[in-house]
Amino acid sequence: MPRPSWDQYFIDITHLVATRSTCMRRHVGALLVKNRNILATGYNGTPSGIRHCEETGCLRERLQVPSGERHELCRGLHAEQNAIIQAARHGINIDGSTLYCTTMPCIICTKMLINAGISRIVFEGGYSDELAQEMVAESGIECCRFDRSVNGGELV
Repeated sequence: MPRPSWDQYFIDITHLVATRSTCMRRHVGALLVKNRNILATGYNGTPSGIRHCEETGCLRERLQVPSGERHELCRGLHAEQNAIIQAARHGINIDGSTLYCTTMPCIICTKMLINAGISRIVFEGGYSDELAQEMVAESGIECCRFDRSVNGGELV
């Protein structure tokens, strides 16, 4: 088996991180990486010490909120938010780092990533949020999709 590229290595780790997700609708994992070192990880789910949606039920399901809309109607945080928060709690400077994520960040996470000084985003799955894509492009953050179907895994 060939040795994976750094991008494939870190994308693969996001999938392991996502297995910790407590969300009933989508499992997302994120890593913040600088100089090939993992600074922080995050997965989507409720804040620490708060009951998981498996216990309370999914508010978004109950209200029939479509994916990508009304993010405030959720008990959980996104994986990207949790990665930023973990870095902040531990005093880790993430300016100039790369975010690896199983999905393209939403607009709320995108705004946080821009202000946190993230220089690059590598994601695997799409997420239909045109405003997020526009703001990433305007911010100058390099944004690439990792595609496993191209030569076993390449950026496109």
